[in-house]
Order: sequence, then C-alpha cells, then structure tokens
Amino acid sequence: MLVLAVLLTAAAWWWFTTEMPRRARERARAADVAMARAEHANSLYRWRDADGVLHVTEEPPKGRKFERVGRDPQDGIEISGSRQ
Repeated sequence: MLVLAVLLTAAAWWWFTTEMPRRARERARAADVAMARAEHANSLYRWRDADGVLHVTEEPPKGRKFERVGRDPQDGIEISGSRQ
C-alpha cells in the first residue's frame, strides 16, 4: 500500500510539474496564432510602387515597405466621399 501511495505521489508530481505547464504553453501558442490570423484577416496593406503610385491590397507586398491599416475605421474618424 505504501509503494502504491509513493507511485501515485510521484505520478502526481510529474503531472503538475511537466505535463500541465506543457499544455499551458501549447494553449498560449494556439491563442497567439489565432490572434495573429484574426489581425491579418482584418488588415489591409498600404504601399507605394516604384513609380510612387499608392496601392491598398489585402496581401502585403514582397520586398517593399508597407503600412498595415485596419479595415474598420477608428472611433471619431468620419469617412465620407462627399467632402472635399
């Protein structure tokens, strides 16, 4: 009976010091990936080509500087095409 208690204690110690932290790290990584995907899905990319023409695309350009812009306007910013 004592041997069984020692084995169960050792197994519980192993679980709480090895397995639980590993699972917590995996969950944190999965949450980071999900957040990055959500951020990417809600982004547009603004950049200029070699001729200086402004482009706004859903995919970032390769080999160029770009600015990530959210699809949703910020609070307090009015978007209207009728103003000049």
